Amino acid sequence: MKGEQTYDSEAFASALFGAWRGPAIGLLDLDAFFASVEQLDHPEWRGKPVIVGGSPEERGVVSTASYEARPYGVHSAMPSAQAKRLCPHAIWTRGHFDRYREMSSKVMAILSDETPFVDQVSIDEAFFDISPGRYSAESPVEICRRISRRVSELGVTCSIGLGCNKTVAKIASERDKPRGLTVIVPGTEEGFLAPLPVRAMSGIGKSAEASLARIGIHTLGQLARADVRILRQVFGVNAEMMQLRAAGKEHSSVTPIDAPDEVKSVSNERTFGEDLTDRADVNAAIALLGESVGRRLRKRGLAGRTVTLKLKFSYGKGRTIQRKLPHPTDDENVFVPVAIELLDSIWTPGMHIRLAGLGLSDFDLSGGVQTDLFCPVDERGVQTSDRRELSVTMEKVREKFGRDAVGFGRAARFHDAVVRRDK
Repeated sequence: MKGEQTYDSEAFASALFGAWRGPAIGLLDLDAFFASVEQLDHPEWRGKPVIVGGSPEERGVVSTASYEARPYGVHSAMPSAQAKRLCPHAIWTRGHFDRYREMSSKVMAILSDETPFVDQVSIDEAFFDISPGRYSAESPVEICRRISRRVSELGVTCSIGLGCNKTVAKIASERDKPRGLTVIVPGTEEGFLAPLPVRAMSGIGKSAEASLARIGIHTLGQLARADVRILRQVFGVNAEMMQLRAAGKEHSSVTPIDAPDEVKSVSNERTFGEDLTDRADVNAAIALLGESVGRRLRKRGLAGRTVTLKLKFSYGKGRTIQRKLPHPTDDENVFVPVAIELLDSIWTPGMHIRLAGLGLSDFDLSGGVQTDLFCPVDERGVQTSDRRELSVTMEKVREKFGRDAVGFGRAARFHDAVVRRDK
């Protein structure tokens, strides 16, 4: 492994030899994952700048850049045309997402060997709980070292942050990349977090950063010590929670990752602050729900055949309608238009919608698929669209820079919407 960092060497030594006290939460982040897999599968690309993303000639976006490309200024979410200007000699590939999912599954299996408490955040990130006494008496530091070695044996590398909760682990994982292990021993969180800029903490995007700067808050230490009444101007009802996170006092739980064969459906529902009556607003709401469902389907490696649309009206009654697709899909650009078509069967403009829900089910891929020249499908028979890559890229941007980093204009319509159920 490249190196290890700790912010209290005496506490680190004590923790290493079995004296870790309290929760031990790790965050594993695969280094330049897509590009690393491409370099693994193409040995002649090793040591060269590799960019995974859309074509520079077709207004594409960079999904992942290898570490050899980054000194040129290339990074995720950058327009491909700009990346090509910065690094004209880079090797380009649109990516092989089935291969990335295969490699991701192998990495998650390594985590599952070490602990049953794994929470996969995305294809290349996962939290894991290795608290002494919960599942193992071994030093959490040694477990992280072993995980890193085993991942390297697969031909890719990871960086790991280890701390007392998810926020600390996530921030620590970004401190030493690639192939780093950063350990924040319990009791040293405040000293680690306090000098960091507020943007170091997930959930604080450019808008929140600017709002905090206007009230004189630039670091996590200042955020942790601020008057919570002032913070409510920025974070609303989440002010106390964000302050606890900034102070390193968040209490995190890691639950076992869902087994695909145990999941019956993936759905999202929202209750709206004001009833929806306009067709454009309803369409936008369904599309927004679809983004969440699609993201979670891809995270779990699921693809469904049955689309379910649910509406509840202001007078208490509701309607539900389903349609079975010719092919399973995990792409909201495929199933959202179907849901919008179904809308006409259960709603007419002017009817007051209090709640909307959208879900996919029927995940069995063993029944074969219908042949359809007009529906692009992969080797599993899963239907996709040419916009799926954009959806995946946007997910990665949000994971790195916060939920508000990028999005469609339709999201602005529903800032007052309350998520009621996401399962």
